[in-house]
Amino acid sequence: MAQNELSYVGELGFTAGAAHYFGDLNTHGGLKAPKPAVGIFYRKYFNDYIGARAHFRFMNVGYSDVYSSNDFQRRRNLSFNSNIFELAVQGDFNFFRFEPGSQDYRFSPYLTVGASAFHFNPYAYYQDRKYYLQPLGTEGQHSGLFPDRKPYSLYNFAFLIGGGLKYSLNRRLNLGLEVLYRFAQTDYLDDVSTTFAGLSAFPNKPDGSSTIAAVLQDRSTVTSNPPIGEVGRQRGNSRDKDQFATIEITLGILFTSYRCKF
Repeated sequence: MAQNELSYVGELGFTAGAAHYFGDLNTHGGLKAPKPAVGIFYRKYFNDYIGARAHFRFMNVGYSDVYSSNDFQRRRNLSFNSNIFELAVQGDFNFFRFEPGSQDYRFSPYLTVGASAFHFNPYAYYQDRKYYLQPLGTEGQHSGLFPDRKPYSLYNFAFLIGGGLKYSLNRRLNLGLEVLYRFAQTDYLDDVSTTFAGLSAFPNKPDGSSTIAAVLQDRSTVTSNPPIGEVGRQRGNSRDKDQFATIEITLGILFTSYRCKF
């Protein structure tokens, strides 16, 4: 006589936690500006050790040179924030056998790897007004003086690696904690990458006043006399791409089915 066995086929989950940025404004791994991150995912189980998931997240990241102990960065006085919308595909690998609802196999650490596509759009505030930075071409992207500098895309992708812990509360719910690090394939998450373009790349308005692009490309006018933003002086480090990370609590709702054992 055939027997049916309960098996776990998938998991709908929700995540909430914090995101953090690392790059030209945060060169020493500072953790001074965590910002919100939330997400929703669906995980497919292949067996007690391996699963794959699609994970959508909304995050906010940002940083400021005021957090730095480096004299040049504090004089540079740049800052940014950005909302990030990310769709990731991840493979999850449990170190222990994981069987929800079981007394013996209800806990496991795990490794996760994958890739994501994301949208970002860095902005900064000046005199209490919000300005999106990419359209301004703060490194001379819209100037004929720098024909090799093209406006960067607001869509990019990243490689992901991380790990976590998960615990089965019962046959229907899993609770977890996950840390995920991303290697973005852009150096403009923060709108900073190469050298200062200089004021000549930002012609004045008809009335002779400076454009907002000219103001935001070199904000050392507030902290340094004379300002440091001369043509060709290092503004960022284009050799290293930006990164960002999340730490999230996860709550998963399990879906089950019955399969015939024989």
